[in-house]
Amino acid sequence: MYAVIEAGGKQLRVTEGSTFRTEKIAGRLGGKVSFDRVLLVERDGEVAVGAPTVEGAKVVGKIVAQGKTRKVYGFKYKRRKRYRKKLGHRQEFTQVTVKSIEAPAKA
Repeated sequence: MYAVIEAGGKQLRVTEGSTFRTEKIAGRLGGKVSFDRVLLVERDGEVAVGAPTVEGAKVVGKIVAQGKTRKVYGFKYKRRKRYRKKLGHRQEFTQVTVKSIEAPAKA
């Protein structure tokens, strides 16, 4: 069984027990998080596609990590003007482990 969910503006294919990173979600380590925007659910070869979401389906997960990604550098430069600017950015993320995929019986 797997599901396609929308989290952090991206679509992710998840299965029970899988781990994924998404944009920062408020919550504590070990806390429960629920994703209601389920776009597709597959169970025993039967696929339910939502329009835009599958009614009554949700994915429940557990927050296992909160952190920041590696630093990405940007550089602004204007020739002949002595203008140089170095920029850095570290994106915050939440790592989630999927505990269960809940879908209606017909899905």
